This record gives sequence, structure tokens and C-alpha cells, in this order.
Amino acid sequence: MDTEITSADIRTVIEPLHRGKFWMQLLAVVSILYGVLLALTIVGLIVAWIPIWAGVVLMQAAGASSRAFQSGDALEMKHAMGKLKTYFTIFGVLMLIGIILMVVSMIFGIGAGLLGMESMMQ
Repeated sequence: MDTEITSADIRTVIEPLHRGKFWMQLLAVVSILYGVLLALTIVGLIVAWIPIWAGVVLMQAAGASSRAFQSGDALEMKHAMGKLKTYFTIFGVLMLIGIILMVVSMIFGIGAGLLGMESMMQ
């Protein structure tokens, strides 16, 4: 049984990603611009590199998916998928951090509210 992967197979697999290239590039540019605007604030300087990095990685994924579609190269497709994995890993970690910070903020908020109510009762 012949299991060799052809260029046509690679083009078939990468085609949906290639068709979404415009949206990946748009999201990458918006992410980079967001990072630049974030860097204009004092607190934002600490975290501005994260959306810039994510935007660059997504732009690289868009380019690699286009090159993989044009050439039918399996290594280029693997590179595109690896960049997408990095992009989703970045935002997955950011989402987890955001959820944790939200829960901690809610706990402190509820605690402060209860302490405020207790002091008003006295």
C-alpha cells in the first residue's frame, strides 16, 4: 500500500487555511497595532510585546500557509501549523491568566463589599 503524500494532497489539506489568509493577516495587523497602542501607556509597556509577538506569529502562519498551498511543500505546511499552534498557545495562556485574575478580583471585590457592609452596620 502506497502512503506517499503528494503535492495535491498537501494543497487539499492546506486550502482552507490558505483561503483564510486575508483574515489571518487582518487579525495579525490589528494585534500588532493593539500592541503598539498599548505600548504608549506606562503600564502597557510591560505587556505590549505579547500582542505584537502574537501578530507577528500569525502573519508568519499566513505566509507559510500560502507558500505551502502554492508549492505543495509538506515542510512549509508543517511550519504554518507550528506557527498557528504558537499563536493559539499564546492566547490560551493569556485567557487562563485573565480568568484567574478575574476570579481573584471578584473574590477581593466581594470581600471588600462585605467588609464595607459590616462597617456600615456598626
